[in-house]
Amino acid sequence: MERTADIGLIGLAVMGQNLVLNMNDSGYTVVVSNRTTSKVDEFLAGPAAGTAIIGAHTIEDLVGHLTKPRRVMLMIKAGDPVDELIQQLIPLLEPGDIIIDGGNSNFQDTIRRTTEVESAGLLYVGMGVSGGEEGARTGPSMMPGGSAAAWPHIKELFQSVAAKVSDGTPTCDWVGSDGAGHYVKMVHNGIEYGDMQVIAEAYHLLSVGLGMDHDAMAAVFARWSTGRLDSFLIDITAEILATRDADGHPLVERIVDAAGQKGTGKWTAISALDLGMPVTLVAEAVFARIVSALKDERVAASQVLTGPTPDPGEAPDDFADAIGAALYASKIVSYAQGFMLLKSAAEEHHWDLDYGRIAGLWREGCIIRAAFLDDITKAFKMTPDLASLLVAPFFQAAIDVTQAQWREVVAMAVRWGIPVPAYSTALAFYDSYRSARLPANLIQAQRDYFGAHTYERTDQPRGTWFHTNWTGEGGDVTAGSYDA
Repeated sequence: MERTADIGLIGLAVMGQNLVLNMNDSGYTVVVSNRTTSKVDEFLAGPAAGTAIIGAHTIEDLVGHLTKPRRVMLMIKAGDPVDELIQQLIPLLEPGDIIIDGGNSNFQDTIRRTTEVESAGLLYVGMGVSGGEEGARTGPSMMPGGSAAAWPHIKELFQSVAAKVSDGTPTCDWVGSDGAGHYVKMVHNGIEYGDMQVIAEAYHLLSVGLGMDHDAMAAVFARWSTGRLDSFLIDITAEILATRDADGHPLVERIVDAAGQKGTGKWTAISALDLGMPVTLVAEAVFARIVSALKDERVAASQVLTGPTPDPGEAPDDFADAIGAALYASKIVSYAQGFMLLKSAAEEHHWDLDYGRIAGLWREGCIIRAAFLDDITKAFKMTPDLASLLVAPFFQAAIDVTQAQWREVVAMAVRWGIPVPAYSTALAFYDSYRSARLPANLIQAQRDYFGAHTYERTDQPRGTWFHTNWTGEGGDVTAGSYDA
């Protein structure tokens, strides 16, 4: 009799292999397949040797091993390959069977695929998986969304393999309909870009500004990791700074300063622009990577463009602590912006998102796991319709005690000529958000002057629009199609 499996997984790159091994450890029988079939044999003879994992050389063979309702998970490259595989699977499956995309797919593709797969009588899940290779093996954070009817059939399995917080709660829960799961993962990745940038700026200020050696910087980050900045990324930064090359030279200094990206940060910034949300820190983090990639141009420019030379003697004795405060305050702003974006997307796409629960999914297993996610969870539990984390009592207090040092760091960075785009934009956003009045009235007057775009008046109800014939020649006609 042919052996049966609880779930099938297609795609045996490192993430797929580790997730399969994790499922096997949790007591589930998995049947695996891969486009290059030799990888199946290599996996079974290597990491999967001695396990209950089943190999399949064809999609038909994989489906034939599955118990009903069949559950097929895709861990393959996002884009066209996912669509192609879905089209191969649909004729092989029956009503009620489930296709699960665990890759970094664009949420708009997931919305479309959910409709297409459901129209064939099947169920579809787009699930963000975070934690990298280690997380996949030992317990990732997972953000499933799509066909709600699929959740009862996959809940136990995925919550079993997910990371657990200290009280045993799994970092996997249903997020919402169609593309909600992949959207939440996208925002997670955007915040990850921001976290990495604020850490990089601290490193830049400590090394170039204060002239610290790598052992001293590693000690600073190690100290930060025991307090309010406790997080996975701070932890690994301390380890990276302490790591030496074979000859004893700090390894990080031999890594070219040109950062790559795979697109999810850019997608977050694009979505923010589409929805009219000021997710400025993630956008600056993306642009910082783009600037870093102009390595040859920057080297040439450094020979002709002038600027100040940092003088560590200008900094107060506690300036390293001030940098930590600026990092923390900027991080708060980044998460506040991220959750504002989630709220706007939920309204746009009619998703019933639970923001406290989303923060809970990020507490363990994922790249942005950090101690203060507990504080975010508590803030949304206290006020589910919270407009911004910045107005939650905990974060109000946190900004109050850090903002003097935050401002000091940004000002010193400007005097030193050290770029801090994340700290600067976070502070600008904070000052804008706390301002009852901004100079946008002048911008709106300019728009009405050259384009007859109209404006609202402070002495009239909101929503009532006016136009001034500024030149005496424009008349009373307002703009129709022209916009700027």
